Amino acid sequence: MVKKAAVAPEMLAHRGAARVFNSEAEATAAIMARTIKPGEVVVIRYEGPKGGPGMPEMLTPTSLLSGMGMDKEVALITDGRFSGATRGAAIGHVSPEAASRGPIAALQNGDIINIDIPEGKLTVELPETELESRLAKLPPFEPKISTGYLKRYSEQVSSASTGAIFTS
Repeated sequence: MVKKAAVAPEMLAHRGAARVFNSEAEATAAIMARTIKPGEVVVIRYEGPKGGPGMPEMLTPTSLLSGMGMDKEVALITDGRFSGATRGAAIGHVSPEAASRGPIAALQNGDIINIDIPEGKLTVELPETELESRLAKLPPFEPKISTGYLKRYSEQVSSASTGAIFTS
């Protein structure tokens, strides 16, 4: 999902190298440290319904990028979600999420990502065999929460594309 009206015209189509983070906190620290370079695509994974758990809002990273004037030169992709206040080329609700071994889990720093918002396309310049190989080598997902309701939720929630609801 993307809020097209909040995307600068020059970012409606973008090609850039991935900067991959396994949490919102990691991405936020990198943005605040000013290590994100113009043209890059910030990828925040393991923040979807299972990984979050609960699909937290990625308002801090998008607000920082916008406030630093980088929303016209850096894109952001996540399996988490955004609020209506989000500005910039921010693509959320990526499904299947990283915790479910979706393609976002296989991305590595430097992978080239292509975004075409008018066409509704999000691709990575990798052979399918490489993507499959990376996914096969991933360790099993370890939930952030190990007890209680959120543990149960992370084990039984459906993907964002089907409503992030209990499956059983």
